[in-house]
Amino acid sequence: MDGQDEFVKQMEFRKTEILWTLVTLSIPTVLEEVLATLLQYVDTAMVGRLGEQATAAVSVTTTITWLVNSVAGAVGVGVLTMIAQAVGRKDGEMIRRVSRQALLLVVGCAAVTGGLSVVLAPFIPVWMGAEKAVRGPASAYFLIVSLPMLFRNAATVLGAALRATRDTKTPMLINMASNLCNVALNYILIYKVGMGVVGAASASAVSYTLAGILMFVSYRRNALLRWEWGKRGGASFVLVDWPVLQKCAQISVPVLGTGLASCLGYVVFAGLVSGMGTTIFAAHSIAVTAETIFYIPGYGLRTATSTMVGISLGEGNQKKFETVGMLSVFLTVGMMCVSGLVLYFTAYPLMRLFTPSGPVAALGAQMLKMVAFSEPFFGLMIVLEGIYYGLGRTKYAFVTETSSMWGIRILFSFLCVRVWELDLRAVWYCMIADNVCKSVLFVLPVLTRRGREAVTRQGN
Repeated sequence: MDGQDEFVKQMEFRKTEILWTLVTLSIPTVLEEVLATLLQYVDTAMVGRLGEQATAAVSVTTTITWLVNSVAGAVGVGVLTMIAQAVGRKDGEMIRRVSRQALLLVVGCAAVTGGLSVVLAPFIPVWMGAEKAVRGPASAYFLIVSLPMLFRNAATVLGAALRATRDTKTPMLINMASNLCNVALNYILIYKVGMGVVGAASASAVSYTLAGILMFVSYRRNALLRWEWGKRGGASFVLVDWPVLQKCAQISVPVLGTGLASCLGYVVFAGLVSGMGTTIFAAHSIAVTAETIFYIPGYGLRTATSTMVGISLGEGNQKKFETVGMLSVFLTVGMMCVSGLVLYFTAYPLMRLFTPSGPVAALGAQMLKMVAFSEPFFGLMIVLEGIYYGLGRTKYAFVTETSSMWGIRILFSFLCVRVWELDLRAVWYCMIADNVCKSVLFVLPVLTRRGREAVTRQGN
């Protein structure tokens, strides 16, 4: 019995240790996401004071910006997964190989996405249906924020590399400094200098550049990620490591596909709602924005979960993987239960922060109270997606995300709006059903021990 008691104590200690690691890793990323969202609210409000045309000029290219950012985001997932698994195996050589290719990917992706963005900047507002008076400022805004694409990609991809080594504090501090810089420059360039939309774009460009430079410096100072610029014989970082790039592509391409399918789905979804009337669309748009702050912390926890899962997979420690998964699920879902309660009781005051219109605020508050009950399911979906990313099983995540988005949210929203002519409540029920379906599909493969073992084997 003494031996059994000792084993139980050791297991309890390991769970406590893993839980503490998850918490300490996730707190910086959660704070980073929350502060970035709050500052984005401030940024939007500052531009909004310039008038409707300025707001439209900044927002009309938002969806395209999401698409562009999804490329670096997908590469970041691949880099984080590979480095985290190499950290678990204590494979220093592989960490450095992936680290070297990460910088190469930053440059390559920036050349493609940045080049296309600059060339297409005059045409994107036209394609997005912007009014003629808005097209010029919108093109200028998109062009200016696209110029520092190298630094934007560096902040995303190299930040993911740092997080994979369990350093989540440095990216948090860098992004916090960048966001504060953006707000300060907005105030100076928009209001004091009077540059308007161009000033807002310039402030964003400078903050992107600052974040990219600081992230690169931190990446080069990280002991695990550091590699030599050159060797005798002329070898340098520009040498392409095809096996590493191939493995990274296997992980990243499905993530990119998920991002593209989701962004396109959000465009179609918003288009369906926009046809229901100005008040309804305003209530819907503001409610979606207001809800963001309540689920953003879940994405911070997802990053920590992906890192810990990747490390446990690299160690070949099935028990640790299961413990990490279980604790991260409980932690995320518990947090989302609390955020759901807060959202429910603060729905109307929150809407009033974003709009002076009573009818818009009342309708949006109804939607927020509905979605508050689904926050735990959304949290479950987020953390399970993080587990699959950490395992490198991004293809399953792509199939789940895409099929649910288009097979449930878009299809049934179309039927509710165009065929059955139902109200906004029905559309939000479709959105809630989409989130619940994703969480169920993600959880099914890991319900049994045999399923969990199969998932980790396929993750390799």
